[in-house]
Amino acid sequence: MVTLSVYLDGPFWVGVLELVEDGELRATRFTLGAEPTDPELYDYLMRYGLTLLAKASSAPPVRAGETRGDGRVNPKRAAKLAARAAARVSSRSTAAQEAMRLELESRKQEAAGDRRARREEAARHKREVARRKRIERRRDR
Repeated sequence: MVTLSVYLDGPFWVGVLELVEDGELRATRFTLGAEPTDPELYDYLMRYGLTLLAKASSAPPVRAGETRGDGRVNPKRAAKLAARAAARVSSRSTAAQEAMRLELESRKQEAAGDRRARREEAARHKREVARRKRIERRRDR
């Protein structure tokens, strides 16, 4: 099952595509910019829908319907949580948020590895240039 949620996040409208398969939820987030109309959303999905589905499929899975705790909740707290859930405008599920968080962490780790490799390559290049300069200075003597 695929679900698309659109909500306002700061100055931008953001979409969350949730993909539920075999009890696992995967989600991806994308920025829309200005408030999209229904025809604009349809056009966006027709243009980028397959890319979004592929991105969501490659996101780390989270068990759908995952709960925390032992299930017993104070009745006053349950009423407060129900009121908060009813007042919430955003329809993002907590599982979708967890899936997006995992995707963001994996992208951060990947970017950190790329930065480290670039930094090491720059340091190696700098050492090589310095070594060549030393050799040239010795030859000129």
